[in-house]
Amino acid sequence: MRSAKYWLDAYAADHQNPTNRTLHHICVPLIVLSLIGLLWSLPTPAAFASGPEYLNWSTLCIAAAMAYYAVLSIRLALGLLPFVLACEGAVIWMDTLTTPLWLISLVIFVVAWIGQFVGHLAEGKRPSFFRDLQFLMIGPLWLLSGLYDRLGVRY
Repeated sequence: MRSAKYWLDAYAADHQNPTNRTLHHICVPLIVLSLIGLLWSLPTPAAFASGPEYLNWSTLCIAAAMAYYAVLSIRLALGLLPFVLACEGAVIWMDTLTTPLWLISLVIFVVAWIGQFVGHLAEGKRPSFFRDLQFLMIGPLWLLSGLYDRLGVRY
């Protein structure tokens, strides 16, 4: 398995343009939020009914993603946890609005991905995930690693 350093360095190489970097700092968190909302909106099997109140596709996917992140870097995984929990809280709140959660999440998802592609047009490079789909998971780690670097936190 490739290291966190490999993934982060390769991702960073495709995100050098300031416009692209700025758009990713805005759009990556929005994409994470929207994915959590879309997964939260999916119907759950009857087997989930006997589990905890918040057992759904979203929480299962978050658990799998956090396990993947922990394998790469436990410090980055732990650093992402507050953000992911805040996204879940936002999704729970958005689910109380009159507009359906799936629709809000879908609009955020589409607009954020448009922003990502605009950033890559400015960069003049294709998105990293065209080389390897695992890069779809690296964006949040890349953002957090930049914060860690500025704070002098090792990962």
